[in-house]
Amino acid sequence: MRDNTTTGQGRMRWDGNGEMTRLYIAGDWGTSNLRLYLNGPGGVQARVDGPGIATAGGKAGELLDELTRPWVAQHGSLPVLLAGMVGSSIGWVQTPYLDCPAGAEALGSALLEVRPGVRIVPGLACVNPTGAPDVMRGEETQLIGLLALHPELRRGRHLICLPGTHAKWALVHDGVVETFQTALSGELFALLNGGSVLVPPPHRKAPTDAATFRQGAERGVASGGAILHRLFETRARQMRGQLDPALAGSFLSGLIIGADVAQAISLFPATAGERAATVVLVGEPALTGLYAEALSLLAVPSRRLDGGDCVLAGLAAVMERTQW
Repeated sequence: MRDNTTTGQGRMRWDGNGEMTRLYIAGDWGTSNLRLYLNGPGGVQARVDGPGIATAGGKAGELLDELTRPWVAQHGSLPVLLAGMVGSSIGWVQTPYLDCPAGAEALGSALLEVRPGVRIVPGLACVNPTGAPDVMRGEETQLIGLLALHPELRRGRHLICLPGTHAKWALVHDGVVETFQTALSGELFALLNGGSVLVPPPHRKAPTDAATFRQGAERGVASGGAILHRLFETRARQMRGQLDPALAGSFLSGLIIGADVAQAISLFPATAGERAATVVLVGEPALTGLYAEALSLLAVPSRRLDGGDCVLAGLAAVMERTQW
């Protein structure tokens, strides 16, 4: 079948409204999950899920071929753009990091072709506000997608937080990621909640209690981010009858998120008299709600956005700027 995916200039075809006129495959390939989309005119036409890159071993290419074979059989050869941990040290091929500042144009110019027709979006690297090296992989595509879906965020200065296992706080100015800071908040909670004396084993899967979370967040915010000497109070309060053991996880979660928020706000101070007035929270609604609650303790307003569509929008934005 004839391959009609490129123009004479080697660029994907787009119409006058910015819509792609040819099909391509977009892939969000993380550690634990793979989501592949047949994308093009009118948006997503099909989707297939698969295992994460951690379990693909050295057979990422074979797995990709197997999952996309029906699409290729129907439409012919299709360009593939992948993002996420597929480009990490445990992935298909380790893709070099792109130094900040960087936006969609820079990412589109720095794709790594792992084989003809298959390219991977690079991660981002920076010197973070603490003066240390920092990296992200996968979140850069989510950030670019966020800017594509919300054009108002492409103007001015915005502090964007993507809560998760490794929360990312990114400073975006006029549509470009200038710098970012990673917080180990999600992983720290998982480790302490699941394997320490702070939360009794019978209560490690208890749902979050809003009042107890806020109590912990108040303590975390008051710490300014220095919680090493406050973590143990999660147990001490139980021993002194000040905290129901069934609510220990909620208190610990508040303590950690409160500290994360307090330190992040201090790390991104005003620049030339300007400050990001509202923190943009992107992610799963329940988690962004907890971060919004902690930010409110600092009188910092927030805007919550669901991150579900951001990766796909980011891949589309990068594809639009890619010579193929």
